[in-house]
Amino acid sequence: MGHAVGDVLGLAAGVAVSPLPIVAVILILATPRGRLNGALFGLGWLVGLAALGAIMLAVGGSGGASHKQPATWVGALKLALGLLLALLGARQWRHRPTDPSQAQLPKWMAAIDHFNPPKIFGLGLALSAANAKNAPLTLAAGASISAAGIPVAQQAGALAVFVLVASVGVLAPLVVYLLMGERAQRVLGSWRDWAARHNAAVMAVLFFVLGLKLLGDGIGILAP
Repeated sequence: MGHAVGDVLGLAAGVAVSPLPIVAVILILATPRGRLNGALFGLGWLVGLAALGAIMLAVGGSGGASHKQPATWVGALKLALGLLLALLGARQWRHRPTDPSQAQLPKWMAAIDHFNPPKIFGLGLALSAANAKNAPLTLAAGASISAAGIPVAQQAGALAVFVLVASVGVLAPLVVYLLMGERAQRVLGSWRDWAARHNAAVMAVLFFVLGLKLLGDGIGILAP
């Protein structure tokens, strides 16, 4: 299990650094029902990552590992996901704003204060499991855990560690809000402004670096 956790920590860190979801949760905390909405968003985020990882574990089973070598399909999957992330990184970098102060947030964020609780939960679910960066990284983590050839209980434990580490970025504003109350507004406001300005550049670098990591992992598994 320790080897499986070690394999997915880097991927979890990549998921944790998610500027737009962090901006979203900060905006949610500023709504009239911020405490409830923030908790629902965090729950949706956790459920999304856990469900996607569990699906990958169910599909992969033991991963077909033999002689401590991951199955060929794991290498092929990582190769494909790595190529996808690298291409997305190049695209994100080309389309980043030349002036970070001119960065535009998605239009749906302006309506967050009108979202009802089910929609807030669904937003957390979507930004974790249906995110262009997070979904490939979570699938890759599930494949790595599956390929470790460990019992189901240990697979579940490794996935739980991945989900918790991957949720640090989104849950941190909620923890600050719960601990500091109204005093958290200035801290969270500075986090929000920084994440909004640098989202494109941060995402481009993460896409590219993590894509190269998965490409390397895939080549290492498939190479004779």
